[in-house]
Amino acid sequence: MNPPTLATHLHAILLRDLRGLRREVEAYPHDDAVWALAPGIANSCGTLVLHLAGNLRLYVGHVIGGISYERDRPREFAARGLPRTELLRELDAAMDAVDRALPQVTEAVLTSEFPLPIGTARVNTQEFLLHCAAHLAYHLGQVDYHRRITTASSVTVATMAPGELSSARPQ
Repeated sequence: MNPPTLATHLHAILLRDLRGLRREVEAYPHDDAVWALAPGIANSCGTLVLHLAGNLRLYVGHVIGGISYERDRPREFAARGLPRTELLRELDAAMDAVDRALPQVTEAVLTSEFPLPIGTARVNTQEFLLHCAAHLAYHLGQVDYHRRITTASSVTVATMAPGELSSARPQ
Protein backbone atom coordinates (compact mmCIF):
# COMPACT_ATOMS: atom_id res chain seq x y z
CA MET A 1 0.00 0.00 0.00
CA ASN A 2 1.36 3.42 -0.98
CA PRO A 3 1.66 6.10 1.70
CA PRO A 4 -0.86 8.94 1.44
CA THR A 5 0.17 11.84 -0.76
CA LEU A 6 -0.50 15.53 -0.41
CA ALA A 7 -3.30 15.06 -2.96
CA THR A 8 -4.83 12.35 -0.73
CA HIS A 9 -4.85 14.69 2.26
CA LEU A 10 -6.15 17.65 0.22
CA HIS A 11 -8.93 15.43 -1.11
CA ALA A 12 -9.98 14.48 2.42
CA ILE A 13 -9.77 18.03 3.80
CA LEU A 14 -11.65 19.64 0.91
CA LEU A 15 -14.42 17.04 1.14
CA ARG A 16 -14.59 17.37 4.93
CA ASP A 17 -14.90 21.15 4.70
CA LEU A 18 -17.47 20.97 1.90
CA ARG A 19 -19.53 18.58 4.05
CA GLY A 20 -19.17 21.06 6.92
CA LEU A 21 -20.35 23.86 4.64
CA ARG A 22 -23.32 21.71 3.65
CA ARG A 23 -24.19 21.21 7.34
CA GLU A 24 -23.95 24.97 7.87
CA VAL A 25 -26.39 25.67 5.02
CA GLU A 26 -28.78 23.01 6.33
CA ALA A 27 -28.62 24.55 9.84
CA TYR A 28 -30.18 27.85 8.71
CA PRO A 29 -33.84 27.94 9.79
CA HIS A 30 -35.19 28.87 6.33
CA ASP A 31 -34.11 29.80 2.80
CA ASP A 32 -34.23 33.57 3.32
CA ALA A 33 -31.83 33.34 6.27
CA VAL A 34 -28.91 32.26 4.05
CA TRP A 35 -29.22 35.59 2.20
CA ALA A 36 -29.46 37.85 5.26
CA LEU A 37 -26.81 40.51 5.71
CA ALA A 38 -25.55 41.74 9.04
CA PRO A 39 -24.23 45.29 9.46
CA GLY A 40 -20.68 45.53 8.16
CA ILE A 41 -20.86 42.14 6.41
CA ALA A 42 -20.68 42.29 2.60
CA ASN A 43 -21.40 38.66 1.74
CA SER A 44 -24.20 36.35 2.76
CA CYS A 45 -23.91 32.61 3.23
CA GLY A 46 -25.57 32.11 -0.17
CA THR A 47 -22.98 34.29 -1.89
CA LEU A 48 -20.09 32.48 -0.21
CA VAL A 49 -21.52 29.06 -1.11
CA LEU A 50 -21.82 30.01 -4.79
CA HIS A 51 -18.32 31.51 -4.74
CA LEU A 52 -16.71 28.48 -3.11
CA ALA A 53 -18.50 25.98 -5.33
CA GLY A 54 -17.53 27.94 -8.45
CA ASN A 55 -13.93 28.26 -7.29
CA LEU A 56 -13.46 24.54 -6.62
CA ARG A 57 -15.37 23.41 -9.69
CA LEU A 58 -13.14 25.58 -11.88
CA TYR A 59 -9.70 25.14 -10.33
CA VAL A 60 -9.90 21.58 -9.02
CA GLY A 61 -12.61 19.96 -11.14
CA HIS A 62 -12.02 21.62 -14.50
CA VAL A 63 -8.35 22.60 -14.53
CA ILE A 64 -6.95 19.66 -12.54
CA GLY A 65 -9.60 17.01 -13.29
CA GLY A 66 -10.60 17.92 -16.84
CA ILE A 67 -14.30 18.05 -15.90
CA SER A 68 -16.32 20.32 -18.15
CA TYR A 69 -17.34 23.52 -16.33
CA GLU A 70 -17.75 27.16 -17.23
CA ARG A 71 -17.60 29.50 -14.26
CA ASP A 72 -19.85 32.55 -13.96
CA ARG A 73 -18.05 34.48 -11.21
CA PRO A 74 -20.21 37.64 -11.54
CA ARG A 75 -23.32 35.49 -10.88
CA GLU A 76 -21.71 34.09 -7.73
CA PHE A 77 -21.70 37.60 -6.24
CA ALA A 78 -24.91 38.92 -7.84
CA ALA A 79 -27.38 36.07 -7.23
CA ARG A 80 -29.87 36.56 -4.41
CA GLY A 81 -32.74 34.59 -2.96
CA LEU A 82 -31.94 31.16 -4.37
CA PRO A 83 -33.42 28.30 -2.32
CA ARG A 84 -31.11 26.24 -0.16
CA THR A 85 -31.81 23.22 -2.37
CA GLU A 86 -30.05 25.01 -5.22
CA LEU A 87 -27.12 25.99 -3.01
CA LEU A 88 -26.83 22.38 -1.84
CA ARG A 89 -26.83 21.19 -5.47
CA GLU A 90 -23.92 23.56 -6.14
CA LEU A 91 -22.06 22.14 -3.13
CA ASP A 92 -22.76 18.59 -4.26
CA ALA A 93 -21.36 19.42 -7.72
CA ALA A 94 -18.24 20.87 -6.09
CA MET A 95 -17.85 17.75 -3.92
CA ASP A 96 -18.23 15.56 -7.00
CA ALA A 97 -15.59 17.59 -8.86
CA VAL A 98 -13.12 17.34 -5.96
CA ASP A 99 -13.88 13.64 -5.50
CA ARG A 100 -13.29 12.89 -9.19
CA ALA A 101 -10.24 15.12 -9.73
CA LEU A 102 -7.94 14.77 -6.74
CA PRO A 103 -7.54 10.97 -6.63
CA GLN A 104 -6.04 11.21 -10.14
CA VAL A 105 -3.40 13.80 -9.20
CA THR A 106 0.19 12.59 -9.46
CA GLU A 107 3.33 13.94 -7.84
CA ALA A 108 4.34 15.27 -11.26
CA VAL A 109 1.15 17.33 -11.43
CA LEU A 110 1.61 18.61 -7.88
CA THR A 111 5.15 19.79 -8.52
CA SER A 112 4.35 21.46 -11.84
CA GLU A 113 3.17 24.98 -12.53
CA PHE A 114 -0.60 25.43 -12.25
CA PRO A 115 -1.96 25.44 -15.82
CA LEU A 116 -3.77 28.79 -15.47
CA PRO A 117 -2.39 32.10 -14.30
CA ILE A 118 -3.88 33.18 -10.98
CA GLY A 119 -4.49 36.89 -11.28
CA THR A 120 -1.26 38.18 -12.72
CA ALA A 121 0.96 35.39 -11.33
CA ARG A 122 2.04 31.88 -12.24
CA VAL A 123 2.10 29.54 -9.23
CA ASN A 124 3.02 25.98 -8.25
CA THR A 125 0.10 23.52 -8.37
CA GLN A 126 0.48 22.05 -4.88
CA GLU A 127 0.83 25.49 -3.33
CA PHE A 128 -2.26 26.69 -5.18
CA LEU A 129 -4.26 23.62 -4.10
CA LEU A 130 -3.23 24.33 -0.51
CA HIS A 131 -4.39 27.90 -1.08
CA CYS A 132 -7.75 26.54 -2.32
CA ALA A 133 -8.13 24.53 0.91
CA ALA A 134 -7.23 27.59 3.03
CA HIS A 135 -9.64 29.74 0.99
CA LEU A 136 -12.46 27.25 1.63
CA ALA A 137 -11.67 27.11 5.36
CA TYR A 138 -11.54 30.93 5.60
CA HIS A 139 -14.97 31.35 4.05
CA LEU A 140 -16.36 28.35 5.95
CA GLY A 141 -15.54 30.16 9.19
CA GLN A 142 -17.28 33.26 7.84
CA VAL A 143 -20.40 31.21 7.06
CA ASP A 144 -20.40 29.73 10.57
CA TYR A 145 -20.25 33.20 12.11
CA HIS A 146 -22.80 34.55 9.61
CA ARG A 147 -25.27 31.83 10.61
CA ARG A 148 -24.74 32.43 14.32
CA ILE A 149 -25.03 36.23 14.01
CA THR A 150 -27.99 36.41 11.65
CA THR A 151 -30.01 33.65 13.34
CA ALA A 152 -28.93 34.32 16.96
CA SER A 153 -27.99 30.64 17.26
CA SER A 154 -25.03 29.27 19.18
CA VAL A 155 -25.58 25.76 17.83
CA THR A 156 -22.48 24.10 16.41
CA VAL A 157 -22.60 21.76 13.43
CA ALA A 158 -19.06 20.32 13.79
CA THR A 159 -17.95 22.39 10.84
CA MET A 160 -14.32 21.19 10.71
CA ALA A 161 -14.41 17.87 12.55
CA PRO A 162 -10.92 16.33 12.94
CA GLY A 163 -12.57 12.90 13.05
CA GLU A 164 -13.43 13.33 9.37
CA LEU A 165 -9.77 13.53 8.31
CA SER A 166 -8.54 10.62 6.19
CA SER A 167 -5.98 9.66 8.84
CA ALA A 168 -8.45 9.74 11.76
CA ARG A 169 -8.65 6.57 13.82
CA PRO A 170 -9.97 5.72 17.28
CA GLN A 171 -7.53 6.12 20.16
